Amino acid sequence: MDSREINELLGRYWNCETSLAEEQQLRDYFRRGDVPSELRETATLFQYFEENKEKSLRDVSFDNHVLEKVRPAGVGRVKRLFYNSMRIAAGLVVVMMAFWFIRNEVRESTPQEMVDTYDDPKLAFEETKKALMMISKSFGTAEQQAKKINMFNEAQEEIQKKKETKL
Repeated sequence: MDSREINELLGRYWNCETSLAEEQQLRDYFRRGDVPSELRETATLFQYFEENKEKSLRDVSFDNHVLEKVRPAGVGRVKRLFYNSMRIAAGLVVVMMAFWFIRNEVRESTPQEMVDTYDDPKLAFEETKKALMMISKSFGTAEQQAKKINMFNEAQEEIQKKKETKL
């Protein structure tokens, strides 16, 4: 293959337009040692693909290597049991705290039941009368203020009428 055909195949390869047979031709070409200098980087890439295509994550040595890095040295059975127990305890504490917070929120959002505060009915009647008298006085004061506002509104209407009759 000449360099023009290789460059054309590489262009189609980078655009994902090559067939499997054409990709095999590229791999075979770059597997050879005599590659032009402008294609050395691409050759290195194809060589890397060739070297690493046999590797997989199912490799037992890979699993053992990762587990050695993850597990601290000297952690025995008792320590693992302790760590796992602490994890479970921490999870339970989180669940209990969440339950407590939710319970408090529900309690605060629901109205409290009405409870009798007086055992003696006569005393309760007297306190109710006092409360109603306070409300009555407040209504009386409010009624007086409303009359003043009403008087102001009537005066304003009379002024409006006088202005309209003048015009």
